[in-house]
Amino acid sequence: MIDKRLEILKSGKELFEKKGFKKTNVAGITQLAGMATGTFYNYFTSKNDLFMELFIEENRLLKKNIMNQVDLEGHPLEVIRQLMYLNMKGMKDNPILKEWYNRDVFNKIEQIYREENGKEHTDFVYDAFIDVILKWQKDEKLRSDIHAEMIMAIFTALISVDTHKDEIGLEHFPEIMNHLVRFTMEGLMQV
Repeated sequence: MIDKRLEILKSGKELFEKKGFKKTNVAGITQLAGMATGTFYNYFTSKNDLFMELFIEENRLLKKNIMNQVDLEGHPLEVIRQLMYLNMKGMKDNPILKEWYNRDVFNKIEQIYREENGKEHTDFVYDAFIDVILKWQKDEKLRSDIHAEMIMAIFTALISVDTHKDEIGLEHFPEIMNHLVRFTMEGLMQV
């Protein structure tokens, strides 16, 4: 007997990767999975719900991969540069994670998901990195007067700047990101 939930996840992932969020619908997902459309709702409340589950899992895998690539014992500025670069690259290279940059779509999906599941289920942007921040604070490499979650929120804000690079100016963007990361880290390393 096939696991229908797993089939829906696999079919949804395939269609979201090929067509994107907007052009994917529940009927197409269930057709690809070889089941009736109504079966979908036995496992997921909506297309948004399925997408967010896939997004969170893809994000978790990306963060795990990043953490395995970076030398966390390096200088904090270089570690953060690497983490942010690998995170942005990984998000842009993954069709599901790339939807993060489609802010009209993603903001709506995230808001609905938060309402249905609670805020604690959407703290996925940098959760994998908080242990690094806590260790640096303990080792007095980073300020401890700023709570680790606030530091994570600062890094999330930096990543969010990437969604506005067209408005900022593409010709300036890589240099702006480098400066923002450096200025932020210099401020956070003033122990």
